[in-house]
Amino acid sequence: MRPDQVAESYDRIAGQWQGASFDRSNGMAQHRRALAFTPRRGAALDVGCGSSGRILDLLLAQGFTAEGLDLSVEMLRLARESHPQLTFHHADICEWTAPRPYDFISAWDSVWHVPLPMQPSVLLKLCRALTPGGVLIFTAGGVELPEEKLDAHMGVPMYHATLGVPRICSLLAEGGCMLRHFEHDQHPQAHVCFIAQRT
Repeated sequence: MRPDQVAESYDRIAGQWQGASFDRSNGMAQHRRALAFTPRRGAALDVGCGSSGRILDLLLAQGFTAEGLDLSVEMLRLARESHPQLTFHHADICEWTAPRPYDFISAWDSVWHVPLPMQPSVLLKLCRALTPGGVLIFTAGGVELPEEKLDAHMGVPMYHATLGVPRICSLLAEGGCMLRHFEHDQHPQAHVCFIAQRT
């Protein structure tokens, strides 16, 4: 799937993240762990921010100037309704250029929708968008080798891909980041969380 097709799928299900059945605690413990690595509270970015606003709320509560980025028009419409004071970027992360360096970047359950050949450049872009000492948290598929798949698990056509843990670790080093924490946070599912810091 192309990124614009992934966005169309998310447009159709954007409201799911605002319903009472959505677990707003998902990923919050990992974000709090990541936030503990940096004392600075400047600009922060939520890549693939979606419509729930839970990560943006956490960043605001921590004193950050928070921004969101998403490719889905409907996700952003809902996000702007709940956070009209914030800056949102409607863009494909593959083509987007960061307007400033960030002290904190979250890409929770979002980078894995990027086409596999584009993932190395996107990951390096996020690393290089950090201030010195800035922190990046993101999720990926916890497998050894690159994989990609297309399914309808969420009720709409959806693409997922991962570079594999060894390749991701090498890219973090190439991007000038040190791996601070690695976790199989949904074991036995192959869902892993990386926390990296710009050196």
